Amino acid sequence: MIVIRPRGGWVRQVVAACVVMTVTSGCGLSAELDRERDPARTAVPGAVGTDGSGALRIEPPGLPSSVPSPSASPSASRVVPGQQGGGCPASGLRFGTGPVDAAMGLRGMTLTLTNCGKRPYRVDGYPDVVAVLGPEGARVSGVRAVAGTDQVPMAPPDPGPKAFVLRPGERARAGLYWRMAAEEGSYLRVAPRTGQAVVTLPLPDPLDIGPRNTLGATAWVPAG
Repeated sequence: MIVIRPRGGWVRQVVAACVVMTVTSGCGLSAELDRERDPARTAVPGAVGTDGSGALRIEPPGLPSSVPSPSASPSASRVVPGQQGGGCPASGLRFGTGPVDAAMGLRGMTLTLTNCGKRPYRVDGYPDVVAVLGPEGARVSGVRAVAGTDQVPMAPPDPGPKAFVLRPGERARAGLYWRMAAEEGSYLRVAPRTGQAVVTLPLPDPLDIGPRNTLGATAWVPAG
């Protein structure tokens, strides 16, 4: 066998050239294997290792070993959607609410009743709040709804019931008041007055009212 020994700086030039080729396009056996596995160079650069059997494996960079599945959103399937801002129901009466006002632990919300039908409607007394429901439609435990505001500390006085007629297109309003608590309500089960049809009203602002609390309602008055 004939061995040719390079002279002078030729070895250094070859090494330097190989380093440059390694940086730009790869040099040696690993580069050659890359070209054989992926002639079009479509693979994403990543970590290279073995799978225990000697075969090479390539892991894309920055990809976690497992991707968590998105958590399921709370379901309100047990709740019949209410009328907040929607069309006119068959009853001709549409409920709505205003934003929650907060001051020193007292909470207040305006409840509205719009006559969106074609006949006058006689309003008399208080809204009938049957229940406060949580995000999934379950009743918030221990919430007691009462007519008037005497049982809610710091709540404004109730004007008292007075009958009036709500003509088509007109609105009535009542105030709902409670003291701050930990558990939130997302829906109201409410009727214009006791004995009438109850609807489930979704709330744009949650009621931090539970688990045990008192919800006081003022009497209906013309909204003007």
